[in-house]
Order: sequence, then structure tokens, then C-alpha cells
Amino acid sequence: MSDAQTDSSIDDEAAVDDEQLVRDNIGWMLVLAERLLRDHSLAEDVVQESFLRAFDNLHGFEGRSSFKTWLHRITVNVAISKLRSLDRLAEHSLDEYLPEFDLYDCRVEMPWSKLATIDEAIESEENRRRVLEAIRQLPDSYRIVLELRDIEEYDTREVASLLGISTSNAKVRLHRARSALKKLLEPMLRGEDSQ
Repeated sequence: MSDAQTDSSIDDEAAVDDEQLVRDNIGWMLVLAERLLRDHSLAEDVVQESFLRAFDNLHGFEGRSSFKTWLHRITVNVAISKLRSLDRLAEHSLDEYLPEFDLYDCRVEMPWSKLATIDEAIESEENRRRVLEAIRQLPDSYRIVLELRDIEEYDTREVASLLGISTSNAKVRLHRARSALKKLLEPMLRGEDSQ
């Protein structure tokens, strides 16, 4: 067998491996990018860019984490870069979503006539849809911190590093995002039919 034939068969095998790598990962990468960006066409661009970066840097993959974890990190980084380029990570007011306080700094709440159990809250497909919709309502600068920390399970220092903000700023944004989310979800947790 000549060197040219050997090189050709190696290239064919590499192409098959690349195609399999794309097939195995494109689904979850698209879901992740779409959740972070809230835009399907931008998510597709991010996934394509993520694969390009991964293929360009395969030689740099050291195996200290799983390949999927490495690819996940690339996808998150590309999505955050896209959000940053669109100026969607600029901090916006979250006040309309936060709880209200009276003159004595006590939280003002509607009375709770019923409290849904955790099982009731998470078992309903409708409630899952409401939770996701409530998260989508948050301004991007808060939503992305909540998603990276609580859904993607990055630690606070990693979130801060990814977003280029201080750890204390990440903690504040996370606390405010969780408070806003709680207020948005209170009708559902009270068992009220809010939709």
C-alpha cells in the first residue's frame, strides 16, 4: 500500500470519527446554547462555532475531564461571547421582579392559603414550563448567572470568571435572580391558577 493510500484511509477514518462526534453531541449542545441565548438561530451559530473550536483544539484536550465536559465548557464560553457581543450581559434593573418591603423592612407578601408540596410543584409538566418561562423573564445579566450556577452547576468562582465579573458580584446577581424567581413562582407555589 502506498503512502498516499494510507494517508487517504486515515483521513477517511478521521472524517467518520468527526461525523460521529458531531452526531453524538449536537443535540445537547443545541439545547444548552438555546437555553443560554433564547434564540434558535443564534444557538445554531454557537454550536457550529463550538465544534470548530473543538476540532481546532483537539490536540489541546488533555483528558483531565471527560470529552463531553470539555465540549460543554467550550459551548458555554462561545454562548457567553455571543451574549457579550450582542451587549445582552449589561446589567439591567431587576427591581420589578424583586419582593417588596414595608417601612420596617419586612417582606410584603400575599397571604398563602395553600402551599404546594415539592412533589406537586415539580411533577407537573405545566409547572416545569412555568419555571422555565419565569427564568426566561429575568434580564440576561441575572438569568445567565442563575442558569450557569443552578442549572449547569458551575461554582460561583467559575461563573464569575466566565462572565468577567467579581465573585461577589456573581453572588449578588445570583441572590437577586433567585429572589426574583421566587417572587415570579409564588402564585404557582401557592397553588393559584395564575395562567
